[in-house]
Amino acid sequence: MDKIKPPLITEYFSDLTDPRIERGKLHKLSDIIVIAICAVISGAEGWEAIEDYGNAKKEWLKTFLELPNDIPSHDTFSRIFCAISYEEFQNSFTNWIHAVFKVTHGEIIPIDGKTLRRSYNRAGGKSAIHMVSAWACKNGVILGQVKTEEKSNEITAIPELLRISELKGCIVTIDAMGCQKNIAEQIKEKGADYVPALKGNHGNLYEDVRLFFEDGLNNKEISFSCYETTDGGHGRIEVRKYYTTDDIGWLYGKENRKGLNMIGMVEAERHIGNHISKEIRYYISSLENDAEIFAKAVRGHWEIENCVHWVLDISFREDECRIRKGNAPQNFSILRHISLNLLKQEKTLKRGIKAKRRRAGWDNDYLLKVLDN
Repeated sequence: MDKIKPPLITEYFSDLTDPRIERGKLHKLSDIIVIAICAVISGAEGWEAIEDYGNAKKEWLKTFLELPNDIPSHDTFSRIFCAISYEEFQNSFTNWIHAVFKVTHGEIIPIDGKTLRRSYNRAGGKSAIHMVSAWACKNGVILGQVKTEEKSNEITAIPELLRISELKGCIVTIDAMGCQKNIAEQIKEKGADYVPALKGNHGNLYEDVRLFFEDGLNNKEISFSCYETTDGGHGRIEVRKYYTTDDIGWLYGKENRKGLNMIGMVEAERHIGNHISKEIRYYISSLENDAEIFAKAVRGHWEIENCVHWVLDISFREDECRIRKGNAPQNFSILRHISLNLLKQEKTLKRGIKAKRRRAGWDNDYLLKVLDN
């Protein structure tokens, strides 16, 4: 079989530090990385499945990999991904993203975390890993991810994720945990705007904003920008009303939040049969006073749940993964993120992620098309 050009993505993972001693290197590290990426794209969800994939595709893999000692065993894959530096693997991922995908002006970037539920290790006293990710809505790619040991540590992970992500001209949305002064300042310094949610644990800030909207919406002397959407389907109707105002000279502590320009409110009303439920949410933002742009940012935040977290659970079965040792849980998470990005960018097959993974496992030419996106 003729040699074919190695997939472009392999260039960005060629500089990883090999954790093995010299006499233990039976297989090239670059071969191990590429086999793992190909296998996960094609449906593999653990080390044994990666070995099985490699053996099934060995002759094809030899057309662009050296494979000096055939396909590594599942134990070899496990040991190496346990030992590879997560920080280096993450940096390689980030370098690849920056080289291949360019964020567009006005892009909405939701930041949110997801727990790898079965990554805990009771025997070793290790809690489940929590991965905080940034998602580019328009481009449909994960821009980066940072590991924390607990959900409560998202506050420390978000600044690191902001540091490694390209955000100029974008709108960053974060849940209430990210409504911190230092985070707002960092987002503005990156040349982006912010839209964090407010909750009751923000004390006076939340109460001041809530009371202002309760009293002010009927006050004709206060200028509001308004926008409304109606969605229906599956027996329900959802009406969302968005209100924003830049009349915030009264807001205590405003000067301590860099770029703070407006406050916003969302009134979401859901009709299911004769039952009506209502939810009201509040936000602060550095955006201009435009309720339609605010609405797009708020709605865009849910994309990270629908397009990333849900897909990782349903199509990649992430919540069922029992990989726990060393750096392997977070490194395997990056393999999933690489796979999801590549599959999202492949547009010729008009199917879902699960179907694309299946096709990649069956069709080598299609897998090469995915890899070269």
